[in-house]
Amino acid sequence: MQCATRDVARGDSVAVSGVCLTVTELADNVLGMDVSTETLARTTLGRLRQGDTVNIETSLKMGDPLGGHLVSGHVDGVGEVLERSTVGACLRLWFAAPASLARYIAVKGSIAIDGVSLTVNEVHGAEFSVNIIPHTLEVTTLKTCAEGTLVNLEVDLIARYLERLQLGEGAAQVDSRPAR
Repeated sequence: MQCATRDVARGDSVAVSGVCLTVTELADNVLGMDVSTETLARTTLGRLRQGDTVNIETSLKMGDPLGGHLVSGHVDGVGEVLERSTVGACLRLWFAAPASLARYIAVKGSIAIDGVSLTVNEVHGAEFSVNIIPHTLEVTTLKTCAEGTLVNLEVDLIARYLERLQLGEGAAQVDSRPAR
């Protein structure tokens, strides 16, 4: 993966199309990263081919300004572009999210698509839309999204924790877990 590496060191976390990965090798503007089978199964990274363009973002450091919502790089699922249209100077994209994520997607809530922090405009079941402003189109891969494109989705971090907190003491109950 080729990129400007002046602010990246071995062991740093870097989001690649929204997926948090650890830099294991670094040389001549090329980053090396290990990717687990779990990551390949839950994201779009396994579909990447040499020469594909990806969004790359270094981790937020303590004291840095927060310019969007909290994005961890822990992808919740893969969504699909359903529709693409132009609205003024903006691009409107409609996505289908996995049904299991629909409860976390709210109008005017936050969602990360391929690592890009966006505001949800409309929600209908597990389908939702976002508008992408010209600057975001210019500096991200979202400009290339076409119907059928698969993207990494990360729902709002706070919503995930609130759901777990609502379980109260029930969160400590042991469910049967899969065999190892």
